[in-house]
Amino acid sequence: TGVQTCALPIYHVVEPPDLFEGRLAAKHAEVAPRLVRKESGIDVWQFMGAELPNIGLNAVAGRPPEEYAMDPQSFDDMRTGCYDIHDRVKDMDANGLLGSMCFPSFPQFCGQLFARAALKDEELATELVRAYNDWHIESWCGAYPGRFIPLSIPMMWNVEKMADEVRRVAEKGCFAVTFSENPVHLGFPSIHSGHWDPFFAVCEEVGTVVNVHIGSSSKMMITADDAPMDVLITLSPINIVQAAADFVWSPVAKKFPKLKYALSEGGIGWLPYFRERIDYTYERHRFWTGQDMGDRRPSQVIDEQVILCWIDDPVGVEMRHKMNIDMICWECDYPHSDSSWPQSPEQFLKQVQAAGCSDEEIDKISHRNAMRLFNYDPFSILGRENCTVGALRAQAEGWDVSIVARSEEHTSELQSRFGISYAV
Repeated sequence: TGVQTCALPIYHVVEPPDLFEGRLAAKHAEVAPRLVRKESGIDVWQFMGAELPNIGLNAVAGRPPEEYAMDPQSFDDMRTGCYDIHDRVKDMDANGLLGSMCFPSFPQFCGQLFARAALKDEELATELVRAYNDWHIESWCGAYPGRFIPLSIPMMWNVEKMADEVRRVAEKGCFAVTFSENPVHLGFPSIHSGHWDPFFAVCEEVGTVVNVHIGSSSKMMITADDAPMDVLITLSPINIVQAAADFVWSPVAKKFPKLKYALSEGGIGWLPYFRERIDYTYERHRFWTGQDMGDRRPSQVIDEQVILCWIDDPVGVEMRHKMNIDMICWECDYPHSDSSWPQSPEQFLKQVQAAGCSDEEIDKISHRNAMRLFNYDPFSILGRENCTVGALRAQAEGWDVSIVARSEEHTSELQSRFGISYAV
């Protein structure tokens, strides 16, 4: 109970209905995304003629795995901690988790929704991104100082505006921004093109970490149209491996050697082989590919600039000596289907103890790395003695963390409305 687990579990926020209230000019408030409950009972965000539901797997915390599904949800189906900041902190306390960094949901991981909107109304899209970032920094993270690492979304359609927004939110204390694992799939230039250099330059200058989440290219790995969903879920981390290769071989790492590039939810078990492969590739092929890394090897780029995160990866933890342990962070994924909530510290400790991690290694992976890399210092705000698993859980004594199944009546209703089949 004395372990500060964990300074950086990757979380996700399900945005509340009042997200944009009081943050937009009148003409934009009228056309901004708004949450609507349909006759079917599900809640959707309506924006520019489109409907954006909350996908079931995005908010299954508190449900048994037998009920995980892709069906749309209403807010009534979710734990209130998914979208209510006060209950979110209670869920964190009950899980013994000190802090978190929350990726967006309905705007998508790197604000793809607003980038598409910019094609029709750039002024509106610009104000929506700023309003979203202000809400996230001030109302979500700001409600509980020391408990969150603010994470902004970018204006992907305009690299100069992206850079300006990084500066603007840095002045508000936000030193993390989302980005796409492969912007080419979103219709933008690759990171090899030099197009994004103004954005990367400012991130390096102010110390903002560029965060790349699996799925942030709006494209996931699948082998065939009729392949089962299990194939996609299994291959999800492959997106991150591709993003790692892109970064290592791009000019970005050489132009901005102090830039930090975080790869979220991709695991670490693949990293030892990847490090060996990129060094082997460089040694054998650089003469004809024209690759020049200067005085660094490719594995040094990974070790010095790329932050890796894992949820459940016993093999990766066992092989920690074949990677830079100072660039590894553990994550939780609440309220998604891979989350270990509400027993995250127990799951974490089981893996690190099985791998024979020392106390120093546990401290690094659980909180010290994240605090250093993300400019995050909760101890100075909350007091170190209040940041342990035991102290946090004591604050949530009596808070209900039971796993609750949908009622049979509710399940039957969803089956009839949407044709959903639940495993039992």
